[in-house]
Amino acid sequence: MPVVALFGLSIVMSFIASGIVAGLFLWPWLRGMPRDDALLRLLVPHTFRFLGLSFLVPGVVSPNLSRAFAAPAAYGDLIAAVLAVAAIFSLRSRAIWAIALIWVFNLWGTVDLINAYYQGALGARIGPGSLGAAFFIPTVLVPPLLIIHGLIFRLLLRP
Repeated sequence: MPVVALFGLSIVMSFIASGIVAGLFLWPWLRGMPRDDALLRLLVPHTFRFLGLSFLVPGVVSPNLSRAFAAPAAYGDLIAAVLAVAAIFSLRSRAIWAIALIWVFNLWGTVDLINAYYQGALGARIGPGSLGAAFFIPTVLVPPLLIIHGLIFRLLLRP
C-alpha cells in the first residue's frame, strides 16, 4: 500500500476510533454535568497542543518538511494551547467573559487544525515521511482534538 494511503487510512481510523470513544463514553459522561464543568474537562486536552512545536524541531521532522506548513501549524497550535489555558483559568474564576473566550479558543483551534490538514495535503503537499516522529500528531492527536472541538461547540450551543 502506498505511504500516502497508509497515512490517510491512519487518519480515518483515528477519526472513527475517536468518534466511538466520544459517543460511547465521553458524551454520556459529560452531558449530565453542568456546562462549565464539562467545558473544563474538554479544554484540558488542548493545553497539550504545544506539541505542535515539534514541527519546528530538526531531527524530529525531516529537514525537507516545508516551512510554509511547519511554522503556521506549530504556532497555530501554540496559540490554541495558550487560549485553552486562558479559557480554563477564566472559567474557573467565573470571569464574565469566560464563555466568549471559549468561543474564541474553539473557533481558532478548529480552524487551525482544519487549515493544517488542508495545507499539509494541498497547500504545501507534504509527504507523510517528512513528518518524521511527528507523524503521530495528524494521525493520532488531531482527530480526537477535532472531535472534542465538536463537543465544545455542542455544549456552547446547548441552552
